Amino acid sequence: MPTFDIISEFDKHELKNAIDQANKEVTTRFDFKGTDSRFELNDDKVSMISESTFQLQQMFSVLCSKLSKRGIDIACMETGDPKPSGKGMRQEITMKQGLDSATAKKIVKLIKDKKLKVQAAIQSDQVRVTGKNRDDLQEVIKMLREEKLELPLQFENFRD
Repeated sequence: MPTFDIISEFDKHELKNAIDQANKEVTTRFDFKGTDSRFELNDDKVSMISESTFQLQQMFSVLCSKLSKRGIDIACMETGDPKPSGKGMRQEITMKQGLDSATAKKIVKLIKDKKLKVQAAIQSDQVRVTGKNRDDLQEVIKMLREEKLELPLQFENFRD
């Protein structure tokens, strides 16, 4: 029986490259001269450090452009509030990866509401969809692409 998996992931290596490029741009930009503005990457958390909230907003736009050029969907970012840190400001950005249980249940419910001849099962941080023919599975992919979910979705392991 044909199957595929619905996941939400990003390439961590591309994230690191985007952070490096953003750091390089911030150090060379005139409006950041003399400031100790920088990006730091710890696991799936990106920290933006600068002197003011305005500079943090400028850094955020730089980061978004670098991520999108590297093929990382910016919908997987969850931004925190700017907080004072020493003499400057700090803002945390969490990069979300994997489907949480609420989103997975929402996807399964969307599939069942369409009354297609497929079965959807939650498997840890992904959803596996199984059907009798390939056309039904492609209909599910089309329907999920049209839905406005808060996470970017990828479809992989498509097997006949």
